[in-house]
Amino acid sequence: MNLRGVLWNDAERRPRALLRVVLLVVVAALLAIGTSVGATVGFGALRSWLSTAFGAAVADTVGAVVGVTLTGGTVTLAVLIAGRYVDRRRVRDFGLRIDRDWWLDCGFGLALGAALLTLVFLVGLAFGWLRVTGTVQPRTGFGVRFAGLVAIFVVVGVYEELLLRGYLLTNAAEGLAGSLGDRGAVVGATALSSLVFGLAHANNPNATAVSSLAIVLAGGMLAAGYVLTGDLAVPIGLHTTWNLFQGGVYGFPVSGLGVGASVVAVEETGPDVVTGGAFGPEAGLLGLCAMAVGTAAIAAWTRWRTGELRIDPAVTTPELRAERTERAVDADRWEPSPDE
Repeated sequence: MNLRGVLWNDAERRPRALLRVVLLVVVAALLAIGTSVGATVGFGALRSWLSTAFGAAVADTVGAVVGVTLTGGTVTLAVLIAGRYVDRRRVRDFGLRIDRDWWLDCGFGLALGAALLTLVFLVGLAFGWLRVTGTVQPRTGFGVRFAGLVAIFVVVGVYEELLLRGYLLTNAAEGLAGSLGDRGAVVGATALSSLVFGLAHANNPNATAVSSLAIVLAGGMLAAGYVLTGDLAVPIGLHTTWNLFQGGVYGFPVSGLGVGASVVAVEETGPDVVTGGAFGPEAGLLGLCAMAVGTAAIAAWTRWRTGELRIDPAVTTPELRAERTERAVDADRWEPSPDE
């Protein structure tokens, strides 16, 4: 295969999967530069005004929400641009086919994330690995801070799933399908996207090799919701409430990060290998068991709702914009024969 064949897919009239991912990174980097310049110029004065007018809690919360939203918006816009002009697809083809079933799956994901972290909390209490030290922390400004956490974790759930599962896993699966077959391609793509997910958290406070491996496994759980349904509804919902209930409800660190407000304040009294220590439950046996339960629940939900358990073909088989247009034109040109 010549260099053109390595970089360009003539049959699909677009770059190969690896080059598509590289181009996405380039687009995201250029957008991030522009966003950071604009934010630096404009947000300092806004934060100062908010602090004076409404207090530090509001200013800090708005600052955190704006920062995460800028990051999420940059990533989402990069996927939209790369998806349309490099991948030749619409954003719905990266797992956002939003309809009634999508919202049903998202609701399941939201409930599952809440249930899994509630299970972690209750098991930790039952075995004496956790101790409740208070409720509604901090008392001052709790409502504002908690609302900010909800907004932040929704944004994080959407843009991380769109990038890592919707874009990266999809492109990796398509790129590997020719040599590994659909099943092998999805396994490889899931491993790759989950590894990137783990590395993205490797520099978090209190991160260790064990915590990074645990985040890789969490990526596998989230990927299961995508590859079995072809949509991001389950992983977006699960990712959102996993983080929210982990930090905002039960007061655990979220991947090593403190969140500044929680419904329940806890002290971890059990061994770190069980509780996850300063990184949070994800790095301990409690979190790993929750991931196993979550993956099994996703499989059971998919089988119950669809009647089967299989890799959704949308993950490995691209449906490009030009192909849709050509089919639409062919349909318009088709005329029934007199016998039909």
